Amino acid sequence: MDFFVTLCRKIYTFANMIVCIAEKPSVGRDIARILGATTDHRTYMEGNGYQVTWTFGHLCELKEPGDYCENWKHWSLAALPMIPARFGIKLISDDGIKRQFATIQKLYDNADEIINCGDAGQEGELIQRWVMQKAKVKCPVKRLWISSMTDEAIRDGFRNLKEQTDYDSLYLAGVSRAIGDWLLGMNATRLYTLKYGRNHQVLSIGRVQTPTLALIVQRQKEIDNFKPEPYWVLSTVYRDTLFTATKGRFTSKEDGEQAFSLIDGKPFRISKVTKKNGTEQPKQLYDLTSLQVDCNRKFGYSAEMTLNTVQALYERKLTTYPRVDTQYLSDDIYPKCPGIMNGLFQAKFAGEKPYAELIRPLGGKPLKKTKRVFDTSKVTDHHSIIPTGVVPGGLTDVERNVYNLVALRFISVFYPDCKFSTTTVLGEVASDDKPIEFKATGKEILDKGWRAVYEGDATEAPTDVNGSDAKEKTLPHFTVGESGPHKPTLTEKQTTPPKHYTEASLLRAMETAGKLVDDEELRAALKENGIGRPSSRAGIIETLFKRHYIRRKKKNIEATDTGIALIDTIHEKLLTSAELTGIWEKKLRDIEHHKYDAAEFINGLKEQITNIVNDVLADKSNRHIGV
Repeated sequence: MDFFVTLCRKIYTFANMIVCIAEKPSVGRDIARILGATTDHRTYMEGNGYQVTWTFGHLCELKEPGDYCENWKHWSLAALPMIPARFGIKLISDDGIKRQFATIQKLYDNADEIINCGDAGQEGELIQRWVMQKAKVKCPVKRLWISSMTDEAIRDGFRNLKEQTDYDSLYLAGVSRAIGDWLLGMNATRLYTLKYGRNHQVLSIGRVQTPTLALIVQRQKEIDNFKPEPYWVLSTVYRDTLFTATKGRFTSKEDGEQAFSLIDGKPFRISKVTKKNGTEQPKQLYDLTSLQVDCNRKFGYSAEMTLNTVQALYERKLTTYPRVDTQYLSDDIYPKCPGIMNGLFQAKFAGEKPYAELIRPLGGKPLKKTKRVFDTSKVTDHHSIIPTGVVPGGLTDVERNVYNLVALRFISVFYPDCKFSTTTVLGEVASDDKPIEFKATGKEILDKGWRAVYEGDATEAPTDVNGSDAKEKTLPHFTVGESGPHKPTLTEKQTTPPKHYTEASLLRAMETAGKLVDDEELRAALKENGIGRPSSRAGIIETLFKRHYIRRKKKNIEATDTGIALIDTIHEKLLTSAELTGIWEKKLRDIEHHKYDAAEFINGLKEQITNIVNDVLADKSNRHIGV
């Protein structure tokens, strides 16, 4: 008999009935199977001293304005701001939810102990705490806290159950976020709709969605107002290699033509050749945002599509918990990595084992362990997204693509650094005044290292922050002093506008509160003040699409006339500033980590929304949005 089931039966002798509650039926049934609760009652499983039930995500929500006050049932400027004396929750109005809650309440009423098996994150904690509050739970509660849904992880989690009180600050952060969103969303949406909306045009305002829209509108305006300016570039081709004048661009054609005349017909001479060896570390493991960025860049998947897919892979036990914002593993994961590699080695798709040859060079020796991958101090609730080692099967094309990214990234971090040589060649052409200097640069890979994992994948070429390829070339051998004929050209070009946001670059902008940075370390430092949570950003972007504030044009995201008009109407910087919203997010993170008081956060928002209402009501302009 399974040791774990035997252990459960021994526990049962000390407790009459333990109720476990998961976030989804599929997860609940997995937990029930492992606990030996095999009797199916449709809305819960029972057996071996356990009853295992589940929610369907959120069963409860904050009460609506009309639930607090008769006067708030109707949209009226006179009723603003709406600030309840005490926030309350209610069941979501759905027959299926009401039936499931009735089951949960009945089980809770007779429970000697409850084990909260909700998703191990802020939202999962909020879902279950609200259900317990609604059911008026009085018995002791334990917390199952796991990062993957494998049988081994679930068993280990039940052997090491946590106290529910250990996660009180997580709940406080979640409920503060929900209340903050209610205060600002409910009040500002009514305020702007009634003041500026025309013909019942609802103007949706949100704590995160509005500054995100403001980023897109600002970029759209920069593009729309951009006036291209001509410039001229002097370059020359020597030994089939393009050299560009180091002086830079010429702003007038006459200056460019004068420089061209000085070098035309004169020999080109190599003046300096420098080579510098360097190394490139493997890319860091995936957090949710970086995975969404790569899936959008490589496959065109929306942020929401990637989140749903990696969530499905998690629930199928193939990858670890997805809603994370760290790219590190805790040190206790290191001993498990050889087993994960073994699972990947066995993975087979369409008769092929895609990872076997990549893993083979790592065999027979300990896996590399670096602080760039394993650093417990950089991990809070969960580590980065990695495979679990469960051998995958029956994946859709989309699931396979997402799983493949996670698997390759995991394998690559144990490979050596890529070694390369950067060559800079300076050349010159004599003129009557002083020589005109030209430069060419190239990069040669000396040892592929981790890049061998991605061989043949053009999308793994170095890219800029917007996902554009940063082209590299290998130069021929040049010798200082050599000279010969060349073919100079003067090319007219035009300045180009900023690029539209894609979902990839928008996610990065949200992550860093509007500061577009490509450096991994700097980006990680800015995450603390990012807007939205990794798990919520996809939903925010989709909300903006549904409100018709933004639209897709191929991979690009454009602001609509309505979206632009809305941002133009909002004068309160608190509502549109990504930086200020990032400060709010930082406070929510600090609440989670016992560094900030939840009541202070809520009181600050109450004061801010009161000021916003007063400012808008005092506006005497006749601005309107809508048709």
